[in-house]
Amino acid sequence: MGRPIVLRLINLRKTFGGLTAVDDLSLRVERGEVFGLLGPNGAGKSTTLSMCLGLIAPDSGRVELEGIGSPTEGHVRGHLGLAPQSLAIYDGLTGEENLAFFGRLYGLRGAELRRRIGAMLELVGLAPRAADRAGTYSGGMKRRLNLAAAMMHEPPLLLLDEPTAGVDPQSRNNILDTVRSLAERGHTVIYTTHYMEEAQRLCDRVGIIDKGRLLCVGGVREVVQEHGGRTVVHIERGDSASRVETDEPLREIERALAPAPDAGGVAVTGVRIDRPDLESVFLNLTGRRLRD
Repeated sequence: MGRPIVLRLINLRKTFGGLTAVDDLSLRVERGEVFGLLGPNGAGKSTTLSMCLGLIAPDSGRVELEGIGSPTEGHVRGHLGLAPQSLAIYDGLTGEENLAFFGRLYGLRGAELRRRIGAMLELVGLAPRAADRAGTYSGGMKRRLNLAAAMMHEPPLLLLDEPTAGVDPQSRNNILDTVRSLAERGHTVIYTTHYMEEAQRLCDRVGIIDKGRLLCVGGVREVVQEHGGRTVVHIERGDSASRVETDEPLREIERALAPAPDAGGVAVTGVRIDRPDLESVFLNLTGRRLRD
């Protein structure tokens, strides 16, 4: 039996002039999962997130928070948190003051506000720098503060738009660990990223969209098996190299290492196995053409 559904997107369509940004998009997001919404630039991810937040209305179709209502209804928005790609923090305020500002927007006051500020600063590893202005923070620290601000009111559904863009490896790992811990506590996360290895590591399920249409959706392993293609074995012999697509890479390597008359007596000098992964799926479905 699956987990309870938190969010449903039902036949969403949105156009801007002659451009169809989202085209008959339907999917569900389950409680406690990290759902990766993936796609090239201009695929429709940002428009989809905006409709999930109630910032823009679909031309047709609907967004439903299960048992709560539509995000276009004011009372529903308190159940949502957003960490936007464009940082929503104020450089002139300290880390603590930034969180106090966002907490008050959601009605937090007094001891509860102070408790939430302390908890969020600890969660993202910024407690030692709480009294410093955000303008003195590194890019990675600002991203972590951005995430903390989105979590101040403990929303059941959290939307993270490129939360690790331009951060150092330490901050990136902190953010990924934080997201996973939030999901383990029962929060639901919609996660957009261009880093496929990050999505493969973090997400329970992914949906890949392009030109506004959903191309595939499912668990990461399931999606890779269905759309990732075959394993490629690269064999090097001296100055020559060959590649073989196969479902049995070890057998291909054994065959290459066995003495063969057609090898001309040249020994194998190198072997590399490229297994399909989420990046393979992404390129197979959306193509390799540059998207500027």
